[in-house]
Amino acid sequence: MPGLVPGIHVFLLCEVKTWMAGHRRAEATPSFRRLCPAMTRIAVGIASHSSVNVAGVDLVADLSGALFWEEQSLLVVSDLHLEKGSSFAARGVLLPPYDTVATLGRLAGVIARHDPRMVIALGDSFHDRTAHHRLSAIDRDALSALQARRHWIWISGNHDPALPCDLGGVVASEVAIGPIAFRHEPTGASGEIAGHLHPKARVSTRGRSMERRCFACDGERAVMPAFGAYTGGLSIRDAAFAKIFQTPGLMAHVLGDHRLHTIAASRCY
Repeated sequence: MPGLVPGIHVFLLCEVKTWMAGHRRAEATPSFRRLCPAMTRIAVGIASHSSVNVAGVDLVADLSGALFWEEQSLLVVSDLHLEKGSSFAARGVLLPPYDTVATLGRLAGVIARHDPRMVIALGDSFHDRTAHHRLSAIDRDALSALQARRHWIWISGNHDPALPCDLGGVVASEVAIGPIAFRHEPTGASGEIAGHLHPKARVSTRGRSMERRCFACDGERAVMPAFGAYTGGLSIRDAAFAKIFQTPGLMAHVLGDHRLHTIAASRCY
């Protein structure tokens, strides 16, 4: 892939020129500010991340549900499911049509915190095969503003297996950087960071139960939580995780209100 750091292997599905935003000049520039008005001053002051190690690589687990690889200046998010609300509406299930704006707003916040050179969207970025057509012009401009001056890689997922080549960035099936392989569906391989399963954990605390999104990690592989506003979750105790994590060291890095809580998966239910 032209312009990327040597040692990064991208299994391309298509490569395109950056989608240029701003058919209307007034909407082209302020999209990032619209999504992230002064939130950086608030968010940076909070201990909003902790460290997760995968195959010897230290990664920042952000409270938003993203991973940041500081050495590579790489931000990873998974399962954005953009336009899920409009997909449901087309089937007669009416939901507030604000999920794309909310998801892009959270993505703008985490990009502002870490200012990555590269972003990998780890599959199911769009809820269905035609979701990208339903993006509003303002949301397209906002997405283009987030992509500006950085490498952007879309990994194809089961919801969006044939991503179009007009979204900006590169479309790929998977990406390998050093000992880490990024793909949508987890295989259980060592050094793998995947999405797809939307892990969540339910724990008891102070006499009540709490259910939150989480990173699932055993030190050799990880499954990321879904980033999208309307995404559900699968219990980390589900058999699907047992097939991937066949070691006793599976941990749930649970996204709390102000910090991540690391809990043995065996303590979740």
